[in-house]
Amino acid sequence: MTPFLTLQGRRALITGGTLGAGAATVALFQELGARVLTTARTKPADFKGDAFVEADLTTDKGVQAVVEAVHRQLGGLDVLVNVLGGSSAPSGGFAALNDAEWDKEFGLNFFPAVRLDRALIPGMVAQGSGVVIHVTSIQNRLPLPEATTAYASAKAALNTYSKSISKEVSPKGVRVVRVSPGWIASPNSNGLAVRIAEEAGIEYDEAVQVIMKSLGGIPLGRPAAPTEVADLIAFLASDRASSITGTEHVIDGGTVPTT
Repeated sequence: MTPFLTLQGRRALITGGTLGAGAATVALFQELGARVLTTARTKPADFKGDAFVEADLTTDKGVQAVVEAVHRQLGGLDVLVNVLGGSSAPSGGFAALNDAEWDKEFGLNFFPAVRLDRALIPGMVAQGSGVVIHVTSIQNRLPLPEATTAYASAKAALNTYSKSISKEVSPKGVRVVRVSPGWIASPNSNGLAVRIAEEAGIEYDEAVQVIMKSLGGIPLGRPAAPTEVADLIAFLASDRASSITGTEHVIDGGTVPTT
């Protein structure tokens, strides 16, 4: 019997593939038969993937190293999944964000995707097929003013950019889609919840509720697991989603009140 979902033989690059949703996506793609090249700044000692390149994608040199690894180790690309992202900006609202903080947020959450696309999408166009998946965030429409203004702005830019290039390259056989998670956490292993619990002297489950309240509530009652985000990414990368392009797919347990 033919499996419902397969990525057999697909050549995939997954950035930010050592933690959370990125690591879960690497594992699932390999399980579904894809040949996967993973990249992050440091290779974990227990990494079990197909291929890995250490690179800092916030630099031109790092991007070039990854592009060269794609050609050398995969011989081309069928699926590009940009999971890389995050924020180190201080809290304190917009006034706490100087130029250096803005540069860091866009340098991590926007420009690596732009540079990799510029280098790798032409090869997909030449072969007449490919899928690009940009992991953005519900923060692009639901920013938290105290702490995520710059991060949310960078993700909003990635959202608009993704829509634009989808209109350009979809007629040439390359699908471009976005996955926008809300809060992602593994049970009993979320660093933010652990820190809140320790600082406030409360239980882990209570700390989880504190975070959900700050988001305005999660109707589902819990954050998404990394594997659930990976499931959505794998579906969108597969032939089962062959008519889906230019769209944003939210996975947030109902956090965003409107679609």
